[in-house]
Amino acid sequence: MKFLPSVLIALLANRGSRQNLTLLGQFCLSLVAVIILYAFLFQFLMHLEEQNHSLMSAFYWVMTTMTTLGFGDITFKSDLGRFFSMIVMLTGVFMLLVMLPFTFIELLYAPWMKAQSNARAPHQVDNTVKNHVIIIHFGPVAESLIDHLNAAQLPYVVVLSDLNNALELHDRGIAVMLGEIDLPDTYRKAGVERAALVATLSSELVNTNVVFTVREVAESVPVFATARSDTAEDVLHQAGNTQVLRLGRMLGLAMARRTHGGDNLAHVIGSFGDLLVAEAAVHGTPLVGKTLRDARIREHLGIAVACVWTRGHMQAAGPDTLIEEQSMIVLVATRTQLDAWDEAFCIYSANPDPVLIIGSGRVGRAAMENLTARRIPYRVIDKLPERAINPEFMIAGDATDRTVLERAGIEKAPTVLITTHDDDTNIFLTILCRRLRKDIQIISRVTRDRNVSTMDRAGADCVLSYATMGANAIYNHLRHTNVLMLTEGLNLVRVRIPPQLAGKTLIESNVRAITGCLVVAIDTEAGTEALPSPDKPLPEIGELLLVGDEDAESRFLAQYRTEGEKE
Repeated sequence: MKFLPSVLIALLANRGSRQNLTLLGQFCLSLVAVIILYAFLFQFLMHLEEQNHSLMSAFYWVMTTMTTLGFGDITFKSDLGRFFSMIVMLTGVFMLLVMLPFTFIELLYAPWMKAQSNARAPHQVDNTVKNHVIIIHFGPVAESLIDHLNAAQLPYVVVLSDLNNALELHDRGIAVMLGEIDLPDTYRKAGVERAALVATLSSELVNTNVVFTVREVAESVPVFATARSDTAEDVLHQAGNTQVLRLGRMLGLAMARRTHGGDNLAHVIGSFGDLLVAEAAVHGTPLVGKTLRDARIREHLGIAVACVWTRGHMQAAGPDTLIEEQSMIVLVATRTQLDAWDEAFCIYSANPDPVLIIGSGRVGRAAMENLTARRIPYRVIDKLPERAINPEFMIAGDATDRTVLERAGIEKAPTVLITTHDDDTNIFLTILCRRLRKDIQIISRVTRDRNVSTMDRAGADCVLSYATMGANAIYNHLRHTNVLMLTEGLNLVRVRIPPQLAGKTLIESNVRAITGCLVVAIDTEAGTEALPSPDKPLPEIGELLLVGDEDAESRFLAQYRTEGEKE
């Protein structure tokens, strides 16, 4: 009952609902007029038969006849009267049993139910909510971003124009607001002037409209918008204070950076100031079969090993971590130290054969550009050969066909990049490529986070998520942190040294056991120290470089929340 006033207001406020009520009233008046007419005709015909009945009896007979009840206590004796009875009965069947239910449902019940549903979906954000994230369009990126925000207990709202979608998400416990995304008033109701940022994740045409609509209400709020083309990126930048995310390009470059191309060189996948993060294969090297303690990488080269990946499974670096033939080592070092690694291991197992790229969409083309710049040969498999940047390297065909993969050279290729946008296809291709080659490096993308574990089981060496990459880019800006995604589920994070840890050693603080995060470097004004000694006290001012998954990061922030992070 507490929703009744709001439902009535919503029903009467809608112009279409008011028109429906008018039509329903007109139908009811017509029905009453027919009943009155039949009542007087009943009395006239009864008078001809020398039967006298009151006006109330006339209405009683008309209603029982029109509703087909027909009690039979009042009847006509003449054929004319019986014919009139048939007319009244047929009229009743049509108007009361057919037209009235249909009209009632169509003009009153359906609008009422819609108004009731409409009242359930919030139409504005509470005035007390601030520093929230306004999300336009609910999809994989928004879903991943909401997971980040929920973990950090940060407010958000998803603005939707479709009532059914809004109610569905509302019932799932997702904060939604119903409103047209091209109306400035929608963003006023969403509290855009109090918001931390706006993330519009729809098509680039819709995003352009949203950005310029938001700018009518709030000129300074940061806006993140996804785009596919250079033209759209230029247009979106015209709005000012807009961060444009080319997620397809970002994902393609990230996949290509993780391609070792058959060598054992250290390939940089990110940086934190002067400190570089790189991945290196170890197949065919003397490191295979040794533990990190026996390999003595830090002692010989001064390089910190953050973690070891083997067939999609991560092991945090520890003295007893075993290096296997298919392992990929994540290194944290300076440029000089990585050069020393390359000099030591460049002689082992170089493979000059082309890298295979399956799919030549936005992700695939971005990977091609990166490999071309690194002078790594490649071949592309695609059903549409006209999409290739360089037709000379294109293999036309369906990659799910084993003969096409063999024609493209999978038997010798050091790496295969699976870049299609369909997760089911990518899982199938991962299993197929792993079946054909046990030793090939497989780097695959997923669109939805829920398919990451499946891709790992399928045999991928590295999985990168389209959704997580976009969510991380937005979340990093929001929290003013610097996060590098090593692979899906594992990040390198830069955070300020919490006051609780200042002056303590890593042994005393026991950060890894408490939070699951591994401290791989300390950055101060004096410089960056990779893999610091566990016996060395942490400085008061500086930053820590942590390796961990999202849960470990959340535990660290909850355990050692600094004043800046509390704000």
